[in-house]
Amino acid sequence: MITLYNTLSREKDPLPDQKKIRLFVCGPTVYDYLHIGNARTYIFFDFFAKYLRAQGYEVEYVQNITDVDDKIIARAMTDGKETAAVATIFTQAYFDDMKALGVDAVTTYAPATNFISQIVAQVERLIDKGFAYKIDGDGWYFDISRDPDYGKLSGRTAAQAEDGVSRIDDSVGKRHKGDFCLWKFSQTSLKNLEPRWSSPLGDGRPGWHIEDTAISEFYFGPQYEIHGGGIDLKFPHHEAEIAQQESASGLVPFVKIWMHAGTLTVDGKKMSKSVGNFVTIREFLDAYGLVHGPALLRWIVLTHHYRAPFDYSEKVVAQAKNELEHLYRAIHDFSKQIHELENNLLPGQKEILESKSTHDPKLYEAEFQTALADDLNVAEAFAILYKLIAAPDIHPKNKLALLENWDAFLGLNLHKAYYDPAEEAKIADKLAEYAAYRGSKQFIQSDALRKEIESLGYEVRDTDDGPKVVKKFF
Repeated sequence: MITLYNTLSREKDPLPDQKKIRLFVCGPTVYDYLHIGNARTYIFFDFFAKYLRAQGYEVEYVQNITDVDDKIIARAMTDGKETAAVATIFTQAYFDDMKALGVDAVTTYAPATNFISQIVAQVERLIDKGFAYKIDGDGWYFDISRDPDYGKLSGRTAAQAEDGVSRIDDSVGKRHKGDFCLWKFSQTSLKNLEPRWSSPLGDGRPGWHIEDTAISEFYFGPQYEIHGGGIDLKFPHHEAEIAQQESASGLVPFVKIWMHAGTLTVDGKKMSKSVGNFVTIREFLDAYGLVHGPALLRWIVLTHHYRAPFDYSEKVVAQAKNELEHLYRAIHDFSKQIHELENNLLPGQKEILESKSTHDPKLYEAEFQTALADDLNVAEAFAILYKLIAAPDIHPKNKLALLENWDAFLGLNLHKAYYDPAEEAKIADKLAEYAAYRGSKQFIQSDALRKEIESLGYEVRDTDDGPKVVKKFF
């Protein structure tokens, strides 16, 4: 049985006993390039969806794209571009980043601007039921005092929602400071930069929170299984979603399980461009490469429990590189050993190895799955992975098969570490040439060849028995 920590119940709850799981995760507001904190959320839920599918579940995974928002308008004003153009540029940048990271588990991406009619209809229902009120010249607002359960996700009461820290959608006409905007009326001061739609609510555009419930209701209906996002969205965004949908439908609960990914800081501080510790996904991949950089970031994310905050630093990256290098080298060695055994390059070893392969790899599979079933304890699962790698009594083919199965949802690109006989034959030829140059003391030529070999991903080591090469991944 898979159990997940439910932010709403504040307990580990069993995954709903059904084969189809509907998952909604809050997507990006497309006004800038995304940072590695955003990547943490999207990498984790990509892993989560793939893990559930590997367990036999049918997962319908919907993610919204906030392509109409105050931040996008502000960026358009700064850049001197049309708002729609800014949204288009950064939506594509988001898709490009996710493709580079191998984040591809989402079933449907849903831009908010494609769901204006659904948004308007949901606001109209809230108005009809008395949960919304109009502020002339401003917009339609949700009245949090009309929802007695407001605050049940975050633990805030309606009164606490009025404190200075949590003020949202500021307006002098609001009944309560915690009330939030459902539909913003068009402002003449924003001229042509502000997207606007004609509707029975008045000319305007949707508020931030209403888009998610209108979209999720369109795909899933008024109730579904799992909603995910970063912990920073728990209040007010997710609190507002619950208030909106349960008030509009009259059905409780809106979502059975709420999952939140923890915060990511950089060198102990919240990421900020002004502080200089703002690391975009693109900057990370530029630094560590498109070949193994995506797996490196995924390793960093998965080795920290998804709910726990963690601090990103060069020390964390260095440790992750060492750990992933160790895993990749094991994969390389297993695949090389399999090649040599199957091609009779190790005479007599095949029979000896098979006679010693007495340990059942299914035991490792059971332990691995047990760890993940307990609120996705990936760190414990990785400990089992290390045990499998070190086990002396399992055939390398069986090890590799199990690791490949796990990598279907871990997404560490283990296939990129496989032994390539043709490539390594070329390296062996170059190494022999290198040794010949050194033997004849032609050091200029040998140094040039060393650099060439290292540029191909191999480290040259001079030993008493002659030069050797070791494959490097970082």
